[in-house]
Amino acid sequence: MKVIDIHEHAILKRAFVDPKRGETATMAAELVEIMDRVGIDKMAVLPLTSPETFAFVQSVEEVFTACDQHPGRFIKFCNVDPRLEYNSLDYDFTPVLEYYKEQGAKGLGELTANLLWDDPRVCNLLRDCEKVGFPVTFHVARHEFNTYGLITEPGLGGLERALRRYPRLQLIGHSPAFWSEVGTPIPMIWRQGYPQGKVMPGGRIPELMRRYDNLWGDLSGNSGYTALSRDPGWAYEFMDEFQDRLLMGLDICLPSRNECKLIGFLHSALSRQKISGSIYDKIMGKNAVRLLGLEE
Repeated sequence: MKVIDIHEHAILKRAFVDPKRGETATMAAELVEIMDRVGIDKMAVLPLTSPETFAFVQSVEEVFTACDQHPGRFIKFCNVDPRLEYNSLDYDFTPVLEYYKEQGAKGLGELTANLLWDDPRVCNLLRDCEKVGFPVTFHVARHEFNTYGLITEPGLGGLERALRRYPRLQLIGHSPAFWSEVGTPIPMIWRQGYPQGKVMPGGRIPELMRRYDNLWGDLSGNSGYTALSRDPGWAYEFMDEFQDRLLMGLDICLPSRNECKLIGFLHSALSRQKISGSIYDKIMGKNAVRLLGLEE
């Protein structure tokens, strides 16, 4: 079985050092070192092409070049900002997406533009991703400004409308605002952070995953890890129910943030027989192979 990390970011070379973080983003070579250390075969690399994220904007070509320096280790994703080409309300993204597909891209992401899910520019991009067969990894936000990600109201109504509008589009959910919706109630202070304690029934994520088979769960980052580790008993049942649509990822944005807590949690669940070997294998790689059409 190939172990596949569905969510990473990489830069080609050292660049601007953000004063707030004191370091640059992670280089591809540093990701390879982490892969070799923890036993990951491949990582999906997601370009950061929107200005809402770091203090730099990447080109897709830069990320592809970084991937090409380490043959066989990275899975290329492209990324296209919905405001591309004159910020048009009716732009056809299909030629751009098909071009990147010919260059080896397996999906689009991380979609971080701080726009509404129902914004015509976002709808155009999602429509054309569905047309070319690209799964989309997205980041959810609760508000405009001082954050990044597609904006949705509490309860993820914008996401649900997209799931219904594009039934053949595979949407891969990620971010604190996404994973905070696994249970209820959700205090407002937690909607953009990391809820703690028992997961109470009635959460929107389980509801949406039951209702729409085109919604996948990207477990990367502290958001995905916390959603599982805050209530392991609930997590084991959740992984059993949605074992075919959960994906392992680490989301190592900075060299200093190279913790692999999610892998440890999943390995512990397997060794203690809280999840089966089949579930473990699916989350650790088999689901990604199927979703992205990779070779076994």
